[in-house]
Amino acid sequence: MKKNRFDQDPFAEREAQKYESPVPSREFILKVLGDAGQLWSQQQLAEHFKLHSEDELEGLRRRLRAMERDGQLIRNRKGGYGIVKKMDLIRGRVIGHPDGFGFLVPDDGGDDLFITAKRMRSILHGDRVVARVMGLDHRGRREAAPVEVLERANHEVVGRFHQEHGISIIIPSNKRLSQDILIPPEKRGAATQGQIVVATIIEQPNWRSQPIAEIKKILGDHMAPGMEIDIAIRSHELPNDWPMDVKSEATIYGAEVPEQNKQNREDIRQLPLVTIDGEDSKDFDDAVYVEAHAKGYRLLVAIADVASYVKKDSALDKEAFNRGNSVYFPGRVIPMLPEVLSNGLCSLNPNVDRLCMVCEIIFNSNGTVFSYRFFEGIMRSAARLTYTEVAAVLQERIASERKRFKKLLPHLEAMYELYQILAKRREKRGAIEFETTETRIVFGEQKKIDRIVPVVRNNAHRLIEEFMIIANVAAADILQRNHFPTLYRVHTGPSDEKFEDLKAFLSEFGLTMPGKATSSPQPKHYAKLLQQVKTRPDAHLINMVLLRSLSQAVYCPDNQGHFGLAFDAYAHFTSPIRRYPDLMVHRALKHLIHKRKAKSFHYSHSDMELIGEHCSRTERRADEATRDVTDWLKCEFLQDKVGEGFNGRISAVTSFGLFVELDDLFVEGLVHITALDNDYYHFDAVNHRLVGERSRKIYRLSDPVRIKVMRVNLDDRKVDFELAERRTKDRSAKKTGRRHKANKQHKKARPRR
Repeated sequence: MKKNRFDQDPFAEREAQKYESPVPSREFILKVLGDAGQLWSQQQLAEHFKLHSEDELEGLRRRLRAMERDGQLIRNRKGGYGIVKKMDLIRGRVIGHPDGFGFLVPDDGGDDLFITAKRMRSILHGDRVVARVMGLDHRGRREAAPVEVLERANHEVVGRFHQEHGISIIIPSNKRLSQDILIPPEKRGAATQGQIVVATIIEQPNWRSQPIAEIKKILGDHMAPGMEIDIAIRSHELPNDWPMDVKSEATIYGAEVPEQNKQNREDIRQLPLVTIDGEDSKDFDDAVYVEAHAKGYRLLVAIADVASYVKKDSALDKEAFNRGNSVYFPGRVIPMLPEVLSNGLCSLNPNVDRLCMVCEIIFNSNGTVFSYRFFEGIMRSAARLTYTEVAAVLQERIASERKRFKKLLPHLEAMYELYQILAKRREKRGAIEFETTETRIVFGEQKKIDRIVPVVRNNAHRLIEEFMIIANVAAADILQRNHFPTLYRVHTGPSDEKFEDLKAFLSEFGLTMPGKATSSPQPKHYAKLLQQVKTRPDAHLINMVLLRSLSQAVYCPDNQGHFGLAFDAYAHFTSPIRRYPDLMVHRALKHLIHKRKAKSFHYSHSDMELIGEHCSRTERRADEATRDVTDWLKCEFLQDKVGEGFNGRISAVTSFGLFVELDDLFVEGLVHITALDNDYYHFDAVNHRLVGERSRKIYRLSDPVRIKVMRVNLDDRKVDFELAERRTKDRSAKKTGRRHKANKQHKKARPRR
C-alpha cells in the first residue's frame, strides 16, 4: 500500500469508507495548517500529504473548496489557505433589516454584530459571509465588515414590478431584502406596472451596483386567495417540488411494511400503544404506552423509524436535508418527506404494522428514572386519539368518553398518573414556564379568514410533551456517554449584556433574581421569579421581558444544555418525519444499538457542525415564511375594519413607536411615534418604554391601550394604529410603583423545544 503523509489522520478509516480515493479529513487539514502557523497553497498541501494522482488532487481541491464554502478556511488573493478562526475572522449568516442595515449572526454563537447600510450594499439577507470585527459603533454594538461571501442565499426574488423614467425594478416582497432589484429592458418580458412577478437573480450585488435579475414568471395583478403562501415559498426559496429521483425512491417501499423488514426487531404489537395528536394532524410520528407496576412505571415512547427508509446519501436523504424541516402554513404543509412516507409508511397509523425506534424508560414510584434503553421495534397502534378526547377522559372525566375508551382506560390512567408525577419533578427541577398565547387561523369561504382563535392547551398536550421531553433527554444522554457526534438542541441562558439589562429593569420594580444569580443565572432562578410575580398586576410585563432576555434555541454538536428545560443535555429524537436533526439522532442510535463504535460512525463532529448550522437556518427560514403569511392574512382580515376601535396591549416598544396586539383578534400593528400626543418621546431600551419629555407620559411594554385602525398595507404587511385613549391612567415616570391590572388571562406555554 502506498504511503502518504496522512496515514496519521485519526479519521482516515472513516474517509476510506466514504470515498474510493480518500483525501485527508477536514479535521486533519485544519490541524496541519494550524501546526504550520502560516497559509499554504493547494499545491503545498498536496506535496505535504504526498498526493499525486489526478483523483487525489481533484479530491483535495473539492475538499478545500467545500471547507472554504463552509467557512472553515479562507483563501487569500495569492491562493493561500488559512484557518478562519486563527485569522480573527467570524463566519455567520446575514440578517437584513428593512431600513438597509443588517446583523451578522455568528455560526459559533454569541451576540450579533451590526453591519452598516453601506457595508450591506454587496450582500443580501441570508448570505453567509466571513467578516472582520471593526470595533464598536456609537451605540456600543460590535460592528462587522464582510470580507468574503461564502454562500449566496438569494437566487430568486418575488415582488412588485415598477417602471419609472425608463428604469425597471422589482421591490421584493421579503422586506429584509432592502435593495431594489434592477431589471434590464431585455429581461422584463411582458411585465407591466404593479404586477407581482418572479425573477431570477443573474448578478449578485457588489460595491458598485445593485442586484440584477431577469423576470421569469408573472403571478398576477392582485393577491388572489392562497397566493400569499406561493409568494412566501418563493421569497424564502423553500423547496416545494419533489425531484423525480426522490419521487421514484419514495414509491419503491410500497404501502405496507414487507415481512423481511420486520425481522430481527423487538415485537411490541401486542401492547396497546396510542398516538395522541391534534384533530387536523395527518402524520403521526410518536406513540406512547404506560403500564404501572408495584415499584413504579414503564414508559414506551415509540417513534417512526424513518431512518430505515431514508438512507444516508440517498435522493430522499439529500432532499430531506435540503428542506431541513416541514413548514406549517395556515391550512397548508410543505413536508420534509414525500407524503407517501410522511402520511403513509412512516406514519404510525392505527391498526397497521409499522417499524419504530423505541425508548423504554423505567421509573420508580416518585418518577426517578431507574433505567432506560433504545431498541428497534415493530408496533401496531391501537388507536388514533386527539388531545381533546384524552383530556375529556383524564382531565374532565366525562363518563361517556371514559366508556367509549374503556379498553384503553387502564393504560390512559397510568399515563396520567406518571405525567402528574413528572410534572411535579419538572417544577422542582426549575424548568421555565412562560405565559404566552398561541393562535390559530380559522378560514371561511374562499380561503378568507373567518376568525383568529387562541390555542388552548390541556393536560393531554402537557402529558405528551412531558413524555417526549424525557425520551429526548435519554437520547442525548446515551449518545453523550458513548461519545457519538450528534446534534444537541442547545438553549443557552441570557448573554452578559442582556442579563445586565434585565437586572436593571427588575430593579425599577424593586425585584432581584432569586438566589445567587448575580452573574450566572440558572433556570430555577427564572422559574422562581415567575412564580413570585404571578399574582402581581404587572406580571405580564415581567414575563415578557424575562422571555426576551433568553436566546433562541439552535442545533449544535457542542452540548451546552437546555436552559429553558433545565437539562444538562437535550436532543431531538421524537419527530424524524418533520425534522432532519431527529433523523440524525436516530442514525446514531441505530449505530449504537448494533454495537458499533463511535469512531466508525459515518459523521464527524465537523459534519455535525455544518448540519446543525443548516438545520438551525432552515428552522428560522420556516419561521420567517410562516410569519410572512400570517401577517399578510391578518392584514387582509383588518382591511374592512379601518376606522374601528379595539382594545389591545403594547407588545413591543421601539425608538419609532409602539407595537400593539389586539386583545380579541391577536393582530399586531404600529402606533408610530409621530401619532402620539404632542410631545417629544424618548426611548428607554432597558425599561422597554417611551417617556414624554414634557408630559412625562409613559408607554410601557404590556400596557393596555385603546386604538383605532387607521391604515392597512397588504404589500408591506403593515397595519397602522392610532391611540384612541389610554385604558389606564397615565403613569408618572416618578411613580413607577403604580401598576395597571392585566384583564386578560394567559395560559401557560413554553419556549420552543
